[in-house]
Amino acid sequence: MDHDEFSGALNTWFTGSARDLPWRKPGASPWAVLVSEFMLQQTQVDRVLPRWLEWMERWPTPSALAAAEPGDAVRAWGRLGYPRRALWLHRAAIQIATEHNDQVPTSVETLLELTGIGPYTARAVAAFAYGDRHPVVDTNTRRVIARAVHGKAAAGMPAAADLDDMEALLPQDPARAAVFNAAAMELGAIVCTARTPACDSCPVAAWCEWRGAGYPDNAPKKRPKQARFEGSDRQIRGRIMALLRATPGTVTTEAALAAAADGGVADAEQPRRAYDSLIADGLMIEFEGAARLP
Repeated sequence: MDHDEFSGALNTWFTGSARDLPWRKPGASPWAVLVSEFMLQQTQVDRVLPRWLEWMERWPTPSALAAAEPGDAVRAWGRLGYPRRALWLHRAAIQIATEHNDQVPTSVETLLELTGIGPYTARAVAAFAYGDRHPVVDTNTRRVIARAVHGKAAAGMPAAADLDDMEALLPQDPARAAVFNAAAMELGAIVCTARTPACDSCPVAAWCEWRGAGYPDNAPKKRPKQARFEGSDRQIRGRIMALLRATPGTVTTEAALAAAADGGVADAEQPRRAYDSLIADGLMIEFEGAARLP
């Protein structure tokens, strides 16, 4: 594979065919990019977009969010899921406002010191917000590399080699590299999809090893299935969180437990278990028989 031709074809396609997402626009601030990365973790773009727009209008800078109550952030998170991300983003905003003069750090090392930011998010912010050259690999990118480079129908378990594969494809020019990172993700999201890849419209089909081999059914062994959401503690926690978000003040412990049980539970202890876990995670505060967002 000629890596320059491959990256050039993919970048050209991305320039003309990528979805028009506001955090990709040239004027998007590093803070806007950071917020998008927090929200996009395990969450689809179409669910994130309206919530991101609301957040950026309400809290356009880290200091604006830092000045709000943590509970406001959790309430504004709505039904994006994994509400701990809202708390982490709020804590990161405080760190940025107080320790970095309200400016999102530029280096991966410093970004990793912020609450809720792991290696992927740190590289993504450095690449997309500041145009630095770093390999950025998500689930979609891994699938593109598995097919185009390794001739596999699907990617295996995440591994350190994923970054090496992306590094080998990444253009040396930082600006082109940043585009290529985004382009590989976009290709996996809308063309090289997991179940029904649109190979006939793929801009890099000519370089795809999987296509060249005749689309062999050679996917690595599937991961164990995740636990079902229906009836899970996570679902029960969500019922309590929905009540708290809808209530300006406090709710009684009894009301919270009743909301948890509304719709059925897996066992008698599940409502209390979910209730206690929200307190342990810092998503809820209990005082004198009442509960509220932090």
